[in-house]
Amino acid sequence: MSSWRDLLLRIGDKSPEYGTSSDFKDHIETCFGVLRRELEHSEEEILNVLLDCAEQLPHKIPLFGTLIGLMNLENEDFVRKVVEKTQTNLQDGLDSGNCNRIRILMRFLTVLMCSKVIQPSSLVVVFETLLSSAATTVDEEKGNPSWQACADFYITCILSCLPWGGAELMEQVPEEIERVMVGVEAYLSIRRHASDTGLSFFEDDDETESGEKDFLEDLWSRVQDLSNNGWKLDSVPRPHLSFEAQLVAGKSHEFVPISCPEQHHSPSTLSVINHGQQKHEAELKYPQRIRRLNIFPASKAEDLQPIDRFVVEEYLLDVLFFFNGSRKECASFMVGLPVPFRYEYLMAETIFSQLLMLPQPPFKPIYYTLVIIDLCKALPGAFPAVVAGAVRTLFEKIADLDMECQTRLILWFSHHLSNFQFIWPWEEWAYVLDLPKWAPQRVFVQEVLEREVRLSYWDKVKQSIENAPGLEELLPPKGGPNFIFSVEGDRERTEQHALSTDLCNMVKGRAAAHEIITWVEESVLPVHGLEVTLKVVVQTLLDIGSKSFTHLITVLERYVQVIAKLCPDQDKHAMLIAEVGYYWKNNAQMAAIAIDRMMGYRLVSNLAIVRWVFSPENIDQFHTSDHPWEVLRNAVSKTYNRISDLRKEISSLKKVIISAEEAATKAKIELEVAESKLSLVDGEPVLGENPAKLTHFKSNAEKKKEEEVSARESLEAKDALLARALDENKALFLSLYKNFSIVLTERLPDPSRAGTLRELKSTHADSMAVDLEESAAMEVDNENGRQKSQSNGGRTSNGYNIGEKEQWCLSTLGYVKAFSRQYASEIWPHIEKLESEVLTENTHPLFRKAVYCGLRRPNNQA
Repeated sequence: MSSWRDLLLRIGDKSPEYGTSSDFKDHIETCFGVLRRELEHSEEEILNVLLDCAEQLPHKIPLFGTLIGLMNLENEDFVRKVVEKTQTNLQDGLDSGNCNRIRILMRFLTVLMCSKVIQPSSLVVVFETLLSSAATTVDEEKGNPSWQACADFYITCILSCLPWGGAELMEQVPEEIERVMVGVEAYLSIRRHASDTGLSFFEDDDETESGEKDFLEDLWSRVQDLSNNGWKLDSVPRPHLSFEAQLVAGKSHEFVPISCPEQHHSPSTLSVINHGQQKHEAELKYPQRIRRLNIFPASKAEDLQPIDRFVVEEYLLDVLFFFNGSRKECASFMVGLPVPFRYEYLMAETIFSQLLMLPQPPFKPIYYTLVIIDLCKALPGAFPAVVAGAVRTLFEKIADLDMECQTRLILWFSHHLSNFQFIWPWEEWAYVLDLPKWAPQRVFVQEVLEREVRLSYWDKVKQSIENAPGLEELLPPKGGPNFIFSVEGDRERTEQHALSTDLCNMVKGRAAAHEIITWVEESVLPVHGLEVTLKVVVQTLLDIGSKSFTHLITVLERYVQVIAKLCPDQDKHAMLIAEVGYYWKNNAQMAAIAIDRMMGYRLVSNLAIVRWVFSPENIDQFHTSDHPWEVLRNAVSKTYNRISDLRKEISSLKKVIISAEEAATKAKIELEVAESKLSLVDGEPVLGENPAKLTHFKSNAEKKKEEEVSARESLEAKDALLARALDENKALFLSLYKNFSIVLTERLPDPSRAGTLRELKSTHADSMAVDLEESAAMEVDNENGRQKSQSNGGRTSNGYNIGEKEQWCLSTLGYVKAFSRQYASEIWPHIEKLESEVLTENTHPLFRKAVYCGLRRPNNQA
């Protein structure tokens, strides 16, 4: 017989625990029969596992709710504990801002109400508590509208419960639920429409203030449709109806009212910057769960009721969230949702919306990659074709896709293909060769192939594109390192070659770093100067470490002092990076790795990396290659991670100090108590306690005090390191935005001609149209005097109507927005400095707009 745990976990699934039956009623009866017998022996354990299942398998909540309703008929005391524990967990979730716990426990309460475990009026009280808090939050006088994200989340929780219990609430307490609905409508009338500016998948959406509903307005519309349809939907199982005659006899338990935590009160003089910072903080704590990515046309996607689409999205997001550590289970549950219709297209859209979600996906992109792979294997006849359709659609729209989304899509697609033998109908995209080198579709194909080479090898990837052999032109160079002191072939050998050979022999002979430093300072530097010396040392060491990543790390670790001695300042750091870039010019991956490791060893600074990225040769690649951006992303990320790690260490040390203080105080009290037991005999103090014991107390008190002092010293050291890291971070972002401002100001058209992205895109097309008109007027047919028509709708002959300069500006502005968005938390504290030094009145409006868009700060509030 299966254990009660297995029965709880597998209820509703096609599994051996339930034999051949897939009927929910049979599953509930089987599980109830086993739990009823086990309650006497394992009540506490069953209580905890049952609540864990309800929270972590939320698509099965109706089954668990019915099960608890049946248990309520025989063991009211156990179910009372379930209700009390649920109330405690919900209150904890509210106090800590645990969004998933709040949302799921609200759904659980709704289902418990359907199973007669709690009164409908108790659930309405919960709704009204959240509604009251939300209304207060967005009130200009009593609350703090900066925290509207929290208020919207509370209302979303209320509305998202109604598919699971709206019919019962309307039947049993129609006036009370109507009062809640009126309250929700009133809230929607006073809140601000939530803009997706800066978080849209497509660039054009950030400029177009369309009349589309935001997420909450859309959910309200779906719930109204559900209400008008008599609360009938297909996506929520209602197993309690099969047991209604029994459940009605159960006792409804009291649910203790909850309370919402007070939000930050808004001071009357809240500045624009403070408002922006608090809004950013609120959106981080109460993020919107999904931003819908409508990939497929209505003719392809499943024809579902709006509310059914919402419920299936909820199921899919819940499974993705709770099974992020178990991809196989995740895929299994995703294909077996308790719905009577197909949903492969909706599933693909939901997963891609999470993979591409801005500012970052809920989990690392690799997780979604693995889930998609497992779904393709679980549904081989359906899902691979759906994924391929999604790729084709996104490829068609790639020119308008956000730059961060483009990067993620490239990384995902190359990894995905590597798991399916790199098979793809590349001939469909062979036409990109006819596009200019800066066309986004061509760049996408080029970057996917480059990433594939990283995951395999050049010849294998070349073989995979044999149906479109012309695409070989877009493959990265096949060559390896670019070692200028190589002695192979007929190369002329110079004195520098000899120096490189000497250094190589010293390294092979395991010479110590100080020996090489002495050799450089005495024999190389005085004779050949810094530039040659740097070239010889760096090129030779990189060549020795070129065989593998491990070789590179070994060489850098062993001779870090040699390079550090040669490159003590930012100017030399820039020379060092340039040398690495030259050596690995045929291998972008190794160049990025080498620079990243050198930054880790503090051989190069993040400011030097910014300087290198904005060097002329890299600036020219901004719109045609990801290489300089990859190096920049690594540098900014490493700087941010240092700060993040230090904050975690400081937080941990503060807890250690509190424990150390308590231990030292306790040891001191124990010593004082022991010393107080000294007694006087003939006027002399005599130990009343064992002398060895008193010595132990003294030693222990001293030890605990030392531990406390040590912890405080460690905290001071970490605080100093954090202060230094924050200063470095501030300097990094100032340098980054100054460089962005300089290069964009040089290349952007005058604001009068290009004040929006749409105008920027049309700049080239307009000039082409003028050129065409002039040439058409001048070219006259020699035979009959008729003008030759060359009108092509403003498109260039190669099929892409945006010029190189305009595409460079579009790509660079896209990266400005991406960096601003990803590191908004680190940038907001320095916004005043940025505005005074970079985002001045003379700044081009498109650059300013890109920064503010990434920070989600309205441009008109500058």
